[in-house]
Amino acid sequence: MIRTGAPRSVTRYLTNVTKSASRIPHITTSAKAQLNSSARSLGVKRPTTLALATHKSIATALQRYASTQPGTEFDHIDKRREEKIAKSEIEADPDAVSIDSSVRHVFREEGVEEREKETDMLAGVKQDLKTIKDTFALTEVPREALYIGMAGVLPYLATSLSTVYLAWDINHAATTGSGFLLSGNTAEMLLHIVEPLQIGYGAVIISFLGAIHWGLEWAGYGGYHGYRRYAIGVVAPAIAWPTMLLPVEYALIAQFLAFNFLYFADARATVRGWAPAWYTTYRFVLTFIVGASIVVSLIGRGQIADKIGKLPGPADRLKALRDAQMENLEREERERRARIVSKDEEEDDDED
Repeated sequence: MIRTGAPRSVTRYLTNVTKSASRIPHITTSAKAQLNSSARSLGVKRPTTLALATHKSIATALQRYASTQPGTEFDHIDKRREEKIAKSEIEADPDAVSIDSSVRHVFREEGVEEREKETDMLAGVKQDLKTIKDTFALTEVPREALYIGMAGVLPYLATSLSTVYLAWDINHAATTGSGFLLSGNTAEMLLHIVEPLQIGYGAVIISFLGAIHWGLEWAGYGGYHGYRRYAIGVVAPAIAWPTMLLPVEYALIAQFLAFNFLYFADARATVRGWAPAWYTTYRFVLTFIVGASIVVSLIGRGQIADKIGKLPGPADRLKALRDAQMENLEREERERRARIVSKDEEEDDDED
């Protein structure tokens, strides 16, 4: 009998497998299911023929043992298909190679391209429009305060629109020689009436906005804060009424700044709990309307700055009054001196 190394290795291998199998007399159902699922997954995903080594490991022997027991399902290998796949050549596809090409996805199927989500290009615009709509809805504002507040800004808006129309009519008269509905002189006269009305009404609104904080302090809304809350009601009219003495353009700009300052003060008061939560939104809408009206008035006024005469304002009237008083004093002084001179001359004549 010829003794070689190959028969010995085969005999030794079979002996080891038999001993290992005898050590594991019973394999639990869960282990069989796990090994069975592993064998199934290997059977499903087999792009190329698996080159089985000559010497199998213990794990491979146990896996085959679990999959070949009576009553256990196992994969049926299609040998023809395996041979066909083994003979085929893999085509190179560099474009398909990426960072994720070798990653197995868990939450979606392999080989199925994930559908790209459609990007809404107007999503930001829609969100902004929704924010504006919710802001101007004023659903939390009491209806009485909303209606009265909106009615309160109508005169201011009306004077602003009147300023724009009268400025357009004055320009039309300067271009064509006659106004559209009014003559140039009539439109200018009405403009000089509308402008003081707008400035005076703006001073009243600013004073009223400051007085609201006095009412909140007396009511004890958010507690009693004393001079800090009273100061808002004092500063508001102190800023508003001096604007009556300024020229029209400067008065409108000063009131625009005053409205925005009061809105900032009201917003701070709301954050501190000194005013209702809806008051900031309510004030924002009213301030927006008034601020837009002031801007429109300034634009209309700027279109005719060189086509109308300047209406004397309160400051001009005060200056004219002061000049008139000085002239009267000088005239009285001249008359007094004249009387003194004439009296001295009469006395000299009597002595002669």
